[in-house]
Amino acid sequence: MKDSPANELSRRRILQLGVAGAAALTAGGLELAVPPAAVAQDIPTTADAALAELVAGNKRYTQNNLTSQQHDLDILKQHTAEKQEPFAAVLSCADSRVPVELVFDQSIGHIFVTRVAGNIVTPEIIGSLEYGAAVLGTKVILVMGHAGCGAVKATIQGKAVPGQISSLFPHIQPAVDQAGKDLEAATKANAKNQAMLLSKASTVISEMVDSGKIKVVAGYYDLASGVVTIL
Repeated sequence: MKDSPANELSRRRILQLGVAGAAALTAGGLELAVPPAAVAQDIPTTADAALAELVAGNKRYTQNNLTSQQHDLDILKQHTAEKQEPFAAVLSCADSRVPVELVFDQSIGHIFVTRVAGNIVTPEIIGSLEYGAAVLGTKVILVMGHAGCGAVKATIQGKAVPGQISSLFPHIQPAVDQAGKDLEAATKANAKNQAMLLSKASTVISEMVDSGKIKVVAGYYDLASGVVTIL
């Protein structure tokens, strides 16, 4: 028996139709199951769920069991061309060894990422994360330091540096004062300090924290193991 035109649709075409298109094809008793990749990822709707998804994604990353690469990128691009709905924001260091989306096993449109050496909070960073929270609806903000951070190390050493690199030092110095010259301890202290500053210095974010709409947390990424520890 010759297949109907609907049954001759390629998997790609079915994915492109999405849920609504597939539902339309059920007319006349013909039912087509839409593969999971066609449906947008279940977006966490609470701060706790968003943080749990980051932790779960990092676990998949460390176990070499990534799922983000299974997403149909053509579909994701289509769904995010006109808008974005990231469930989390991450303030990370600019270090090239910290690929944020990969570390949390997330794909296009899932994480609102800001990056600056030393993962420090500046007016520009605050404005960006306020936009992510108030306009885009992120549920959690993670300020993430990492092992071997050059900005923290340079602050500890306090040596003369070229250009404007030293402009980073005043932001990080309080953590060095607290933790001493231990690089890991100072990096973790800096992540916690910046998270606290962000949650207090921004009236937009502080109000959302107080009302339970968002969480601001600190984390530490170990380059060797790939594990992100929530501090």
